[in-house]
Amino acid sequence: MPLIEELIKDNWLKTPKVIEAFKKIKRSDFLPEDSKNLAEINEALPIGFGQTISQPLVVAFMMELLDLHEGDKVLDVGSGSGWTSALLAEIVGKKGKVISLDIIQELKDFGEKNVSKYNFVKKGIVQFFCLDGNNGYPNISSHPEFVEGFDKILASASAVNIPDSWKKQLKIGGRIVAPVDSSIWLLIKKNETDFEEKEHPGFIFVPLLKK
Repeated sequence: MPLIEELIKDNWLKTPKVIEAFKKIKRSDFLPEDSKNLAEINEALPIGFGQTISQPLVVAFMMELLDLHEGDKVLDVGSGSGWTSALLAEIVGKKGKVISLDIIQELKDFGEKNVSKYNFVKKGIVQFFCLDGNNGYPNISSHPEFVEGFDKILASASAVNIPDSWKKQLKIGGRIVAPVDSSIWLLIKKNETDFEEKEHPGFIFVPLLKK
């Protein structure tokens, strides 16, 4: 069974907009040349520098938890191969924005090159930066479009805890989906100090690197 059909059957992919993005954005476009033939395998795969492109069912689960909408402004922490950035861009559309951060320069360049295959960088929907994602996006105040903060924040590597910087840069009503240890956490910002939190245990991630 093709990977996407398998993810739908097993209820990892549920909503039409996420399913459509998975169909349009080919995972093989985000893998190194020597592993493109493994794109249909439902496993995390190495992309160099001790990092991986996440297991498809995990990416599907996290995208569904984010509850993305057209026009959303999203912070993508640990963007790696760029696959999550491209999926996010496809879902949020021309009115949306994705800020993609990776601490490793070579992976930032690799991800940007991969996402450019879909013209999201040229159109200004996705912007890549080589930065320590633990600190959020330091230039947020210089963007009028982010005056209220990000609608959604996604992390693809495991932090020790959810950084305060992410909580501050999230708008009220916004969502953070991020791994801590071996759990995926969903945080929904109720007001400036309070968050609704839900833990989904049983996952494996590479650690979120720090400078």
